Amino acid sequence: MGSSEERVVAVIMVGGPTKGTRFRPLSLNIPKPLFPLAGQPMVHHPISACKKIPNLAQIYLIGFYEEREFALYVSSISNELKVPVRYLKEDKPHGSAGGLYNFRDLIMEDNPSHIFLLNCDVCCSFPLPEMLEAHRRYGGMGTILVIKVSAESANQFGELVADPVTNELLHYTEKPETFVSDLINCGVYIFTPDIFTTIQDVSIQRKDRANLRRVSSFEALQSATKTLPSDFVRLDQDILSPLAGKKQLYTYETLDFWEQIKTPGMSLKCSALYLALFRFTSPHLLASGNGTKSATIMGDVYIHPSAKVHPTAKIGPNVSISANARIGAGARLISCIILDDVEIKENAVVIHSIVGWKSCIGKWSRVQAEGDYNAKLGITILGEAVTVEDEVVVINSIVLPHKTLNVSVQEEIIL
Repeated sequence: MGSSEERVVAVIMVGGPTKGTRFRPLSLNIPKPLFPLAGQPMVHHPISACKKIPNLAQIYLIGFYEEREFALYVSSISNELKVPVRYLKEDKPHGSAGGLYNFRDLIMEDNPSHIFLLNCDVCCSFPLPEMLEAHRRYGGMGTILVIKVSAESANQFGELVADPVTNELLHYTEKPETFVSDLINCGVYIFTPDIFTTIQDVSIQRKDRANLRRVSSFEALQSATKTLPSDFVRLDQDILSPLAGKKQLYTYETLDFWEQIKTPGMSLKCSALYLALFRFTSPHLLASGNGTKSATIMGDVYIHPSAKVHPTAKIGPNVSISANARIGAGARLISCIILDDVEIKENAVVIHSIVGWKSCIGKWSRVQAEGDYNAKLGITILGEAVTVEDEVVVINSIVLPHKTLNVSVQEEIIL
């Protein structure tokens, strides 16, 4: 371990309004990073993992959302974890590395020896203290969390080749067209402050190239206007690829779960993964009950303390019930996220679905899907304030906010 004087800061990239489009209709009323998985905001999972880092001085969230959208959450999580959390709003896109560089003065205020960089839309067990120890052993500038995936799915991510003995990063390519490796980048990093010099060097080189083009010829001037701005620096293409094989970057492989949360379907899968993780990290958050005084609970289930669940209801596995929800007699819930102020009436069934805020599901109704997390209509999503009337069946469908369904639907998007 490092000396007690060493300090660490963590930076979590939360993206912005333009990036949450695939998460609609759930991101219409709440920033995607605040959408609840396993009853906690998405960003809460990486933040609480950062809490376990030794000598953590500060956590920064960087994104394009308005500060007021995060103000309440940031103040409550800072109090809860007793670690200062601060939201920093980007003025324009700077790229994943450029965004970090843009706030370098603030990030370096605590004079940290190491900087963690995490992406908010990543779901994993975040083995950060172990990663820090490995990083210190390697002695490089950066360490990347990596995982083995199937050869068929690898090309959706950054593929990399690492030395099997030293774990040095030897080759890195972002979403290659041909298969390179089944090892992929998990979007979780640790760097020494030297990363800022490296990012600055990329910017300077880009400026110089643009200036060279300008003096060369008129055609070159035309093409120079199309190149990336000098302060736009991407972590993968501009930093990781050029530094591979130079004894600067190393890898740390996780053997645990890892997913990327791009769509509402994946949020349901990741909610299940986090609920399962709670068994080891936060068992007090999981509900229990055998159907006598409280509902029958099967598998991993989170129920907010303010929710009211009838003792004859049967809940689980993989169910998360948010604040002020009301679950009626004989209701059956399997693999679903029930958001704030939802009412599910007697004998209704909800399977592989996300039920939006203030929605109401009538008596003897069914809201369900096949549970294919990757398919467009693989899970059923009800937006905010959707009413499903009594004895109506909704299968493999997406319903936008403020709709009332009085007839059954299957495989439809209801606008």
